[in-house]
Amino acid sequence: MLDTLDERIAFYRKKCGLTQEELAEKCSVTPQAVSKWENAITSPDISLLPRLSEVFGISCDELLGVRKAETVAVAKSDFDPSRAILKIRVISDDAKVSVNLPLEIAKLALTSGAVDLSGSDSLKGVKSALESIDLDRVIALANVGVIGKLVEVDVTEDNADNTKVEIWVE
Repeated sequence: MLDTLDERIAFYRKKCGLTQEELAEKCSVTPQAVSKWENAITSPDISLLPRLSEVFGISCDELLGVRKAETVAVAKSDFDPSRAILKIRVISDDAKVSVNLPLEIAKLALTSGAVDLSGSDSLKGVKSALESIDLDRVIALANVGVIGKLVEVDVTEDNADNTKVEIWVE
């Protein structure tokens, strides 16, 4: 596991078949600077991160060790639906709405129509985005222990802002 920036720099440099001297040349720094990075004495200047990522053929996020949230299935015995949270995020050009509900309440509210996320004029694409999502299926997945981002819908309509709807279970 590559837990630190120094470990990732050394790993990707070797993976690319580069010596410290070759990496230093590509980044316009001294070989001693690369050695200090790899030995956790110093870190590269932030302005070098895009160049390092380009040389290694990875994203800056990957270089920095950012791990994106994953959708995973957990054992049913390890999942307690009564403690799960259903998160609905609606993001448009001019607004952001987040609704976080305990899964058990979300089941009742969403299936009964008690929650209407489509009423705002600033979120014109929300109604069509939500209509395209099978909430019963989302809840069924959550009930069997699938957690993480379950749905992402991008909607662009005439006369509407770009809108993204995400549904997570955590």
